[in-house]
Amino acid sequence: MANTVSSVKRIRITERRTAINRVRKSRLRHSIRSLRRLCEAKKGQEAVAAIPATFSIIDRAAKWGIIKDNTAARYKSRLNARVKAVAA
Repeated sequence: MANTVSSVKRIRITERRTAINRVRKSRLRHSIRSLRRLCEAKKGQEAVAAIPATFSIIDRAAKWGIIKDNTAARYKSRLNARVKAVAA
């Protein structure tokens, strides 16, 4: 258990940030999942329309430190390849 005032405060801050990061990571996963499902359902036009919103969420997650920059780039590259294959 924390003994000092500052360590108790750090615990409170960590719990608050963990909750926020959990929501953000969940939102990221849901957006990626929905775009993949559109691709699997062969809905090319809807997938193309959903790309900007999904890429925005991926970029914000990388900026916030939820995922690393290279992971964000990999997600975007693979999603873009899937969408292009469906849209063609």
